Amino acid sequence: MDKHILLFIAAGFIAQIIDGALGMAYGVTTTTLLLSFGIPPAAVSAGVHTSEILTSGVSGISHLRFGNVDRELFKKLLIPGAIGGILGAYILTSVRGELIKPFVAVYLLLLGLSILSKAIRSTSNSKPVTRIFPLAVIGGFCDSVGGGGWGPIVTSTLVAGGNSPRYTIGSVNLAEFFVSLVQAGTFIVLIGMLQWQTTGRIIIGLVIGGVIAAPFAAFICQHIPRRTLMFAVALLIIVLSVRTICLAF
Repeated sequence: MDKHILLFIAAGFIAQIIDGALGMAYGVTTTTLLLSFGIPPAAVSAGVHTSEILTSGVSGISHLRFGNVDRELFKKLLIPGAIGGILGAYILTSVRGELIKPFVAVYLLLLGLSILSKAIRSTSNSKPVTRIFPLAVIGGFCDSVGGGGWGPIVTSTLVAGGNSPRYTIGSVNLAEFFVSLVQAGTFIVLIGMLQWQTTGRIIIGLVIGGVIAAPFAAFICQHIPRRTLMFAVALLIIVLSVRTICLAF
């Protein structure tokens, strides 16, 4: 087997364990790992977005089987998330996604600090988020424009508002499959498919690694205590947000 394929499988496995267990960071993790392997940015972007369709699908099904999905929350996220994804993909054809990333990162940093504070105090007095439609639209939009953001924005906001981390992560992961599918279809219509020879091995490797990791990640999510999940989500959000802000400057 090509040694590069093994690296791509490892990257997909690590990224999906993080994303499936914590509800975010698949795109950021895979992009960071692949760029460190010396893969050209264009090939990385194409491979990550395409592979995310299958990996998020397996992850969502795994969460569903482990009982981590709130069906009502999933239904509320699905349509607005797809709408936001389509709008973001359209805007990206004329506006650089890098321009919006710092603003999203600051918002996420504040959310991460809020979640961390709640985890430390071990309180659950926050009112659950009720305006799901605009949240999902914004999450889908930023995910398309910024190359990531569905999990961090939607999961973070819901958990910060007092929603159960376990059911939030499972529901957001399942909805992500459909959002990714719509995004990929929109990108194909607007800018066409990139050359398969450039991205084929990346996609195959990421999908294999992600599919292997998805059931383990869903199992981890089911068994980790609520407070531990909140700590993990908060720390991941803070680290990724600070990284994004630093890169912007």
